[in-house]
Amino acid sequence: MCTLEKRGNLFLLTLTGDDEQNRLNPTVIDSLLSALSQIKSQATPGSVLITTAHGRFLSNGFDLSWARAAGSGSDALDRLRFMVKSFKPVVAELISLPMPTIAAVTGHAAAAGFLLAISHDHILMRGDKGVLYMPEIDLGMTLPEYFAVAMREKIKSPAALRDMLLTGAKLKAVEAVKMGIVDSAHDSAESTLKGAVDLGEQLARRKLNGEVYAEIRKSLYPELCGILGLTQKDVVSKL
Repeated sequence: MCTLEKRGNLFLLTLTGDDEQNRLNPTVIDSLLSALSQIKSQATPGSVLITTAHGRFLSNGFDLSWARAAGSGSDALDRLRFMVKSFKPVVAELISLPMPTIAAVTGHAAAAGFLLAISHDHILMRGDKGVLYMPEIDLGMTLPEYFAVAMREKIKSPAALRDMLLTGAKLKAVEAVKMGIVDSAHDSAESTLKGAVDLGEQLARRKLNGEVYAEIRKSLYPELCGILGLTQKDVVSKL
């Protein structure tokens, strides 16, 4: 599940799973979509979203135990496919959200949890603990198409993409900063969240037009927007 708190112009969205892994099952995905819908409806110039989590993980990806609970074979695979399909609108909402977005990664972010992080504009990460990890090569499963497109458009280093996707490399914060995946590394969960709040307040003071912001963001990721079903439009707020 997740909670939503509003602090002035900042929306603080926090994943609050019981097992500290914040795995993404249909209940959690629905909770995220509901929160993002609420955030969008309350957006004003200067709004900023910060996403973080309680526990050792921002998210450890899809809830494979929920999929396996259906039994082996096709029933479990159908549940996995359902989660993949259900999570796609979460990515679409983040890419089209009319405000700057910040992920405060205070633990590990793996698989769909990593995709959740890089669907934000900025990533701040705890440096003393936590990794970014795409484990599909180790799990023996291919990437959903929108995962692969998001990775290609968000991570510009071919070497980083190769190592993360084909070797399952686990990136610590300092390495991810050097690769341009993460904005900054911090020495604790508390300082990571504080850094995100400081950045959020700095962005909020600019009172950016959210609709313009969202359209410019979409223009940066045309292939991702295409696969997510997002269209672009011209917006002129000032002349």
